[in-house]
Amino acid sequence: MTYRNPTPTVDIIIELVDRSQRPIILIERKNPPFGWAIPGGFVDYGESVESAARREAEEETGVKVELVEQFHVYSDPNRDPRQHTLSVVFIATGKGEPKAADDAKNLGVFEFWQLPENLCFDHDRIMRDYWHYRFYGLRPRLG
Repeated sequence: MTYRNPTPTVDIIIELVDRSQRPIILIERKNPPFGWAIPGGFVDYGESVESAARREAEEETGVKVELVEQFHVYSDPNRDPRQHTLSVVFIATGKGEPKAADDAKNLGVFEFWQLPENLCFDHDRIMRDYWHYRFYGLRPRLG
């Protein structure tokens, strides 16, 4: 029997705490699907989601992060056009000058009113949920 299970991933909303308004880092992907994305990636075999989040954040942005909290899990089978993934999303803090690396073609630091329109995957929904949580304390609804 062959099992077809979702692939675990992580996404890290990195708040730059050494800047006013605590802007977040987004990367512009150099591989398909193209567009802007929250830093993140696949969890390696034998790796915890927390370790994967710290690793992916540093690989893509050059910023060492402190994980603040596990925000939410997103698992819509259509969230990634390449395959069925589920993402454990973390909120993290970081400091310094981020630099695009690894799978990042470019990198930007954004306030909530400046987000680019071409966000990949379901990152528009994640960002909307995050801003509602950050400004109003509202957690994402399940389902």
